[in-house]
Amino acid sequence: MTRTARTRRLTLATGACAAVVGLLGVAASAQATAPTAAPDIPVADIKADLAKFQSIADANNGTRAHGTAGYQASIDYVKGKLDAAGFTTQVQEFNSGGAKGYNLIADWPGGDESKTVMSGAHLDSVPAGPGINDNGSGSAGILEVALAVAKADLKPTKHLRFGWWGDEEDGMIGSSHYVDSLGADTAKLDSYLNFDMIGSPNPGYFVYDDDARLEKVFKDWFASKDIATEKETEGDGRSDHAPFKDAGVPVGGLFSGADYIKTDAQAKAWGGEAGKAFDACYHESCDTSKNIDDTALDNHTDAIAQAVWELSS
Repeated sequence: MTRTARTRRLTLATGACAAVVGLLGVAASAQATAPTAAPDIPVADIKADLAKFQSIADANNGTRAHGTAGYQASIDYVKGKLDAAGFTTQVQEFNSGGAKGYNLIADWPGGDESKTVMSGAHLDSVPAGPGINDNGSGSAGILEVALAVAKADLKPTKHLRFGWWGDEEDGMIGSSHYVDSLGADTAKLDSYLNFDMIGSPNPGYFVYDDDARLEKVFKDWFASKDIATEKETEGDGRSDHAPFKDAGVPVGGLFSGADYIKTDAQAKAWGGEAGKAFDACYHESCDTSKNIDDTALDNHTDAIAQAVWELSS
């Protein structure tokens, strides 16, 4: 081999190595920026929480409404599971309608508290019924996501916080009290994610469009599962994201539908029955543990988990 040939071969080899290194670097970069995958949340675990909420209502005149023993028992149940999992919990008191109300706040240790990702759901039912879809479903969904955080011993870059709100049914009383109590600390909230009804029996898949970044996280997850989504409009301003939004916090969330009627196009996209309400038992005594679509409950909760993992990384 001549020196010129050897030099040319060395040059080619060096270039090939550089190309390989470059490709590996691109692959590593892509891997580093890919969203962290969340675990699958077993729907059986969410259903077990809903069964507990039903049993609590059954033991307390069929309700878990603000100011009742059923609501207090619901708070105690959720708090007990979070305490056992290693969360730092706080019960925040407020007064509404002549009765004591309670919010439950749970913080996972670690992460930058100046960039807190918060997920929330109201825990109270209406007086007329046990409120298993509205809003045992959202409450159980975020509870199981929180417990998955603990099981994974997640080490998020941003701080993680979860909230269960009291007396939403009288006009977001509990969540408004919490936001007011934060004062200037609302600036520390990177985002607030709200989940009010995620297991409707004739379900839809609605994504809050209040913040483009948060909306994209949810829409991307559903797109990866070939599930069509629509912009959420039915509950705009009618649930616990409203006080956060009014305070300037970026908000997002999911909703499976209440008493609006499912259209033909929606039934074609999602299944179920056109011409009937997403939840015919909305605010009624029949909102029991039978008033749940397991697939919708499972899909929405897995989407919540992905958002929590991705947004806190």
